[in-house]
Amino acid sequence: MPAFDLPPDELERYRPELQEPADFDEFWHDTLKQAAQPEVLVSARPVATGLRLTETWDVAFRGFGGDPVRAWFSRPAGVREALPAVVEYAGYGRGRGLPHERLTWVNAGYAHLLMDNRGQGDQYGNGGATPDPHATAPGGPGPAVRGLLSPRDHHHRRLITDAVRAVEAVRTLPGVDGTRIAAVGNSQGGGLALAVAGLVPDLAAVLVTAPFLCGIRRALDLTDASPYGEITAYLSVHRGTERAAYDTLAHLEGISFARRAHAPAHFGIGLRDTVCPPSGAYGAFNRYAELSGAGPRKEIHPYPFNGHEGGDAVHVRRQLDWAAEVLGL
Repeated sequence: MPAFDLPPDELERYRPELQEPADFDEFWHDTLKQAAQPEVLVSARPVATGLRLTETWDVAFRGFGGDPVRAWFSRPAGVREALPAVVEYAGYGRGRGLPHERLTWVNAGYAHLLMDNRGQGDQYGNGGATPDPHATAPGGPGPAVRGLLSPRDHHHRRLITDAVRAVEAVRTLPGVDGTRIAAVGNSQGGGLALAVAGLVPDLAAVLVTAPFLCGIRRALDLTDASPYGEITAYLSVHRGTERAAYDTLAHLEGISFARRAHAPAHFGIGLRDTVCPPSGAYGAFNRYAELSGAGPRKEIHPYPFNGHEGGDAVHVRRQLDWAAEVLGL
């Protein structure tokens, strides 16, 4: 796929105007307040994985509506000191899979919590284990359009709430240094990590690649690839619902979350990405922390000839080096 978004020099200074809802902060404050529970952790059960160098627990914590959300929690075996923790969020349509699938962060010496995506897990990977009992509002079959006509009903309101609660949950688990928590994700996971950065003021670091739900209105004009294509397909059938849909999506806009963030940030993006157009990531990066006044360390790594895969393993190595420095591993 040839480059299709803004030229690199324009991306580097791209600071899009936002149609941010007046109630954005109130909406998320009330959402998280409703989700608060005295005890976030439901259970943590050790599981046998066949891995001698990793210890793993099957975790359930209370997310949106008090619903139990599943996760895998892993630590390097035999290490008893309190470790910095990485909370990782999976991509669109994917569940938490199997506990031996994602070992990079554990092998690097971190505690690692991989959150399941409620109501997802059926498109690729090895499945999920968290239903979404609230998915009854009008909308299409894909998560991007479930509850599209109201911010209170949208799937990603629940998923973002789960993501914030996952940070609270990991702080209660054994051998975790609660002052050194990083949010990490790619694609939908990157969008969730950015939302967490905007909603959790004491997060220690955020690492995002190819983030979904950034620059949403522009992305809908640029690409028909899923998940954005699911939204345009819905609007092509339900004519006249654009205003309600745009209001909902504005409450989920990743650039708005990025503006409110405090933590040091590490970004990666493929400049030929037709799934999550690069202008969305650059918009989030260039406006990152502008409302918090934090002035945190941040950096972005573009890959001019790559699409949604971005820098792949090369970028992961950059993440590992950066995180070790920022989190003091």
